[in-house]
Amino acid sequence: MPHLTPPRQLPDNAAGADPDAVADPGATATPDDTAVTGPAEGAGPAAGPSGRPGWFGWRRRSPRAARAVRVGTSVLAAALVLVVLLVPNRLDWITVQSFLRLPVEAILLAALLLALPPRPRRTTAAALGVFLGLSAVLKCLDMGFRQTLARPFDLVFDWALLSDAADWTKDSFGRSGELFAVIGVIVLVVVVLVVSALATVRLADELARHRPVAVRTTLVLGIVWVICFTLGVQFGGVTFATKGYAQYLSNRVQYVRDGLGDADVYKKEMAVDAFARTPRDRLLTGLRGKDVMLTFIESYGRVAIDDPAMAPQIDATLRAGDQRLEAAGFSARSGWLRSPVTGAGSWLAHSTFLSGTWVKNQQRYRSLTTSDRATLTSYFRKTGAWRTVGIVPGVRKSWPEGRYFGLDHIYDSTHLGYQGPYFSWTPVPDQFSLEAFQKLEHGKKHRDPIMAEIILASSHNPWSPIAHMIDWKDLGNGKVFYRIKKEGTDPTEVWKSAKRVRTEYRKAIQYSLDSLTQWVQRYGDDDTVLVFLGDHQPVPTVTGGSANRDVPVTIVARDPKVLDRVAGWGWTEGLKPAHDAPEWSMDRFRDRFMTAYGPGKR
Repeated sequence: MPHLTPPRQLPDNAAGADPDAVADPGATATPDDTAVTGPAEGAGPAAGPSGRPGWFGWRRRSPRAARAVRVGTSVLAAALVLVVLLVPNRLDWITVQSFLRLPVEAILLAALLLALPPRPRRTTAAALGVFLGLSAVLKCLDMGFRQTLARPFDLVFDWALLSDAADWTKDSFGRSGELFAVIGVIVLVVVVLVVSALATVRLADELARHRPVAVRTTLVLGIVWVICFTLGVQFGGVTFATKGYAQYLSNRVQYVRDGLGDADVYKKEMAVDAFARTPRDRLLTGLRGKDVMLTFIESYGRVAIDDPAMAPQIDATLRAGDQRLEAAGFSARSGWLRSPVTGAGSWLAHSTFLSGTWVKNQQRYRSLTTSDRATLTSYFRKTGAWRTVGIVPGVRKSWPEGRYFGLDHIYDSTHLGYQGPYFSWTPVPDQFSLEAFQKLEHGKKHRDPIMAEIILASSHNPWSPIAHMIDWKDLGNGKVFYRIKKEGTDPTEVWKSAKRVRTEYRKAIQYSLDSLTQWVQRYGDDDTVLVFLGDHQPVPTVTGGSANRDVPVTIVARDPKVLDRVAGWGWTEGLKPAHDAPEWSMDRFRDRFMTAYGPGKR
């Protein structure tokens, strides 16, 4: 058995030394690189259960392996810290070059740990490690939100969306898939926080153990960083000396401050309403006696029309729709609207369109739906000339906000008479939703004119499996869709390929468009006025990361006087808006529409 040196008082700079360090029998200990040894065999608390120090005596039996483990874990700890500091918060920005940089935050972290005494050093290291872990989790959230919503995670407003993500997982992959996903995320977050804390503590111990070398190295790296930053040194087009992590934190703080101050800004915006004092007998006079359908097609974005991989099939669907409508005596005009969201957040787009205000986050939505701001739907109701209804198959829970939108009656997924299967997230296929509207409201005799808000959800992510058109007479109670669902695709397989995702998305949009135009051809009459639009662009997997937020919007009517009132808008004839057709912000539509169909227009 090798000779063990007796216990001795460690110098102050070695008080935080790694307790796993092994004494080299042939080495001479120095204050700069102290080999910490355990007490005599069987003595003191450091002895393991077998009476031998550390790892049941393994470190003593294999000192070189133990040293290699210590060095390896220290290298991994340093690598982990550097990765957290350097990794971008966008997947499309992650490249090899992004990690070949010198972060000033690492230099400042080393300087801070070297300046602190032993006990505060380890405590501070652990706290900073947890903070780094939290920032790593936040960066991952940013990546996920950018992949779905094309924006970073909002620390003020987006927590409620996590439950929606869990619901989407359950609808797409079942309850067991949701459970595994939630447990996996919780475990992963805990592991990240613990590992990052252990990593910074390990680095703090290493800095203390090799203090003179660490001080010199930190000073040299600091000088190198200042020189490279001043000269703007780049490698492969990437700046070498970076302060990106500090800038990231600064941006996040500003993002939170802007969010907290946005409530007052939005309150002032809501107070401005050009029609608030208009008498009800002078509202929407150009549509009196008409059945008006305000219809949203989920995720129907400009990419469906412009993307070369989808355009031929979508063009064919729109041409067939034009021919169908023309045969029934209808005409259409189309343009573009810019949505406040992309990827998801349909309710924000719907409320923007209906309220005439820019509803870009959850706080604005809550402020709006608890205010007295009038919407397009509530103005229809205010006139007393329409029965206002909502066909909202995507609503499966209590929806108190529905009252705000001025709807006399709301038909959610449980009130449409559907007894068929879900199609992933979609509770009711679009064709069935429209047929239910016909049976429940539009097809009734001796009724008042109807204003209906209809949300078609079949084109909702993940677009697998999707329904397809069948004979309207065969819809029945919807059980026919069990067979159709079995014939559909598996979302777990579809989402392995971006190409397949885009293909299924395109098919879903075609199904929604066919359902709508066939319904108009089948049930529309001289009093039918259809306004339909997409609520937002689909996820970046489909758009390819495009920042464009345009969605198509179309007005369909048989009465030429209805379309004559919007002749000055410059919209394109037919269901497909031209590439250079007017593009409006979605919040501008309400006032333009009410002006066009007010008493001042003929």
